[in-house]
Amino acid sequence: MAYYFQVTIDASDPHTLADWWAETLGWDVEPSDEAMIRGLVAAGHASDDDTITHNGVLVWKVGQAIRHPEGLERAPRVLFQLVPEAKTVKNRMHFDVRVGDDPREDVVARLVDRGATVLHEGRVGPSVWTTMADIEGNEFCVSR
Repeated sequence: MAYYFQVTIDASDPHTLADWWAETLGWDVEPSDEAMIRGLVAAGHASDDDTITHNGVLVWKVGQAIRHPEGLERAPRVLFQLVPEAKTVKNRMHFDVRVGDDPREDVVARLVDRGATVLHEGRVGPSVWTTMADIEGNEFCVSR
């Protein structure tokens, strides 16, 4: 049997990082069900300390997910989860963002304008990529 999976990324500010990656990939931030959250808090199943307000919306503090606009059949869900410690070493796994017909250099420049950092320019044969770090320092590559 084949399994579905989601990719989970540790984050110090999962909601801001989810917003950044959703914009970067052209994906959707999963909407919050504020009524459900308030109901769970009112029933004592959660507390106000489990929630925050992000961009004017009540959300769970522990994380935020994004998904491809065509659904989970197209790409796995990505969950950004709150962790207490900061990132300290290189990722063992990373995203390779394939930009298709968009000029890679233009995409890299837009990402730098939004807070990403260029770490390395790479080439192997005809393959060319830029290794970058997102706003929390997580490495990723941009290629065609």
